[in-house]
Amino acid sequence: MQGLSIDNSWLAQARWLVSPNQDARPPNAAVDTLVVHGITLPPGRFGRGQVDALFTNTLDISRDPFYREIAHLRVSAHLLIERTGAITQYVGFDARAWHAGESAFDGRTRVNDFAVGIELEGTDDCPYTPAQYRTLAGASAALMDAYPELTRERIVGHSDIAPQRKTDPGPAFDWVLFFDLLERACI
Repeated sequence: MQGLSIDNSWLAQARWLVSPNQDARPPNAAVDTLVVHGITLPPGRFGRGQVDALFTNTLDISRDPFYREIAHLRVSAHLLIERTGAITQYVGFDARAWHAGESAFDGRTRVNDFAVGIELEGTDDCPYTPAQYRTLAGASAALMDAYPELTRERIVGHSDIAPQRKTDPGPAFDWVLFFDLLERACI
């Protein structure tokens, strides 16, 4: 999805649903990294709206046994891109979302301090949709325009910043396709 724009650290084309799981970035922390994640709730099931509940601390543990294991978590991301390409923004880009956990990139720890987190509705082993790739490329291009220190080389997977803990977005994520679409979106 090309033509996405950021206004006052919010993606104009997104649905906005503010998460309480955020705080201020440290002083002088420049946004210079983008972390791509994959998520489904319950695991492996798409289109149920449960990521909204997780990111707003309203997960109903009676809906699935797995929710009892994660209901205590206080997590968020800046964006979620659903299978259809629809976008929800939970945290303004200038604020710190709680998506990376214990992590390190380019010699720095606490990746949440300087990164934007984008969740894709998906799993490690199920191909992501064309609509998701187009939307991710458009959002990434808008972020690179708004935050000049964010370059192609600083777009990584969750597995790259927390390899002992995380595997997402997984082998089903087509990095070549994504970077090709990003290059076209940046023209």
